Amino acid sequence: MSAKEIKDSVIREFKLTTLALKNRNTVFLLAFIILIFGGISYKNLPKELFPDIVIPTIMVQTTYPGNAPIDIENLITRPLEKEIDGINGIRELNSTSAQDASMIFVEFNTDVNIDDALTEVKDAVDKAMSELPNDLLFDPLVMDIDLAEFPIININLSGDFSLEELRDYAEYLEDEIESISEISKVELEGLNEREILINVDLLKMEALELSFFDIEMAITAENVSISGGELKLGSARRSIRTIGEFKSIKEIEDIIIFTGSGRFNCVGTTMIKAGLEEGKIGPGTEVVEASSGSQAPRRYCSSL
Repeated sequence: MSAKEIKDSVIREFKLTTLALKNRNTVFLLAFIILIFGGISYKNLPKELFPDIVIPTIMVQTTYPGNAPIDIENLITRPLEKEIDGINGIRELNSTSAQDASMIFVEFNTDVNIDDALTEVKDAVDKAMSELPNDLLFDPLVMDIDLAEFPIININLSGDFSLEELRDYAEYLEDEIESISEISKVELEGLNEREILINVDLLKMEALELSFFDIEMAITAENVSISGGELKLGSARRSIRTIGEFKSIKEIEDIIIFTGSGRFNCVGTTMIKAGLEEGKIGPGTEVVEASSGSQAPRRYCSSL
């Protein structure tokens, strides 16, 4: 059978397949090029252990102490849901009314911009404020849930060291980890902030006609650094700054308190301790001078 007869006997023909069969060398070359570029693209493809997942979800949290879940549902959750439900683009709206607190989770469609959604939810919460109780301690907290803000690693420090030493080591690690370009933020948790505890003698304060406010203002006014302007040296200018922040407890002891009836070195007649928040005195506490008098001293805290 001749080629013409074979061609005439063909009922249907897939032209792309016929073209590939007639130009098989070209097809092999294209397949090889695609394979090479595919391997290069796969090698350069960015890979992350914790990829950035964007879930447009907004949380509205409201605290109302002293109320049962049913009261939280009627007084807090329902008015907020009523206003939030009118926002366009909401995929799902869930709420939880618990003892003393209400939480509302608003999930938007993936094509909604999270910043615009956050603004709209805040506007809806502001509109609902008139229907909420007037004795709320804090306004409803509106925030977006960003998975990138969750920590990827937790480092625990422990050992036979004082809290101050552990804090120094933790702050050193914080600076070292933050120097890595891929790290956005490092947070320290579990350690109380350092503070200075001043035990004031109430009998001497009454005799000198001093108040706690006078001592607080005196300490606050002394614990500041003030700019003193600029000094021109030839073609250069140097900034002048007066350093007044406390470096030791002895400086607090020497503070002079001015009142309307005179001035008194009252802080020097108190007991000053370096410690931690919430009345927890850490190791290495330094007692400058004990207070006198039969009445027990009252604790006054000033954070530095």
